[in-house]
Amino acid sequence: MTTATDAVQPGETPVLEAVGVTKRYGDLTVVDDVSLRVRAGETISLLGPSGAGKSSFLRCLNLLEPFDEGHVFLDGELLGYRPHRGRLRELSDRQLNRQRRHIGMVFQQFNLFAHKTVLENLVEAPIGVLGVDAEVARKEARDLLDQVGLADKEHVYPAQLSGGQQQRVAIARALAMHPKVMLFDEPTSALDPELVSEVLDVMKSLAASGMTMVVVTHEIGFAREVCDRFVFMERGAVVEVGAGASLAVDQVTHERTRAFLSRVL
Repeated sequence: MTTATDAVQPGETPVLEAVGVTKRYGDLTVVDDVSLRVRAGETISLLGPSGAGKSSFLRCLNLLEPFDEGHVFLDGELLGYRPHRGRLRELSDRQLNRQRRHIGMVFQQFNLFAHKTVLENLVEAPIGVLGVDAEVARKEARDLLDQVGLADKEHVYPAQLSGGQQQRVAIARALAMHPKVMLFDEPTSALDPELVSEVLDVMKSLAASGMTMVVVTHEIGFAREVCDRFVFMERGAVVEVGAGASLAVDQVTHERTRAFLSRVL
């Protein structure tokens, strides 16, 4: 069995790295000493049963979820802290948000601004956070809407869109910040089955374009076809790591992974 760090070659700085991340709620450990190194352009799926700690770990990767032990690095830079007189000092919210803007996040729910049009949803952060010129931001937003197949929807409001369309807008909104890595937390779980494929197709296109992605998903077919590696978790810990193409009952090595796949395939 491989380990979560095997994919990055010696001397290569991973785009995203978690080292010994542990998250507890009282006596309950929901993420248990998890390490992960993600190289540029790699797509990794986090798999496992409900309650395995996948979403909690994903939220730890951009410090949306504070954790008790371990560190996370983006391009070799420690997130959330800076050295000060031989110790680590916690960053202010403003400083942390400056780091976090390089990590795009797509949630189960779409979290779009209901009172803003699709185009307005996409340009708000680039203009307000990055200081992008408004006309430049609108042009980039239109290009992104074309990329996700929604070029004709820039003037409509989220309530006028299907769930699949709203999720594609959410993906475009995250991409508008030019992230170094994209995190997806079960992006199709809130969708009707017939809408799932339109979101997965956008994600496949992103992976093919070289976007670095970490995806919590129950879509095993997507993980097998698109992901370079899978990380199977249970009870907050990593049980098995392997090539995405090996996601089959007769190819994985751990009995818990086999049992999980036998139920979902």
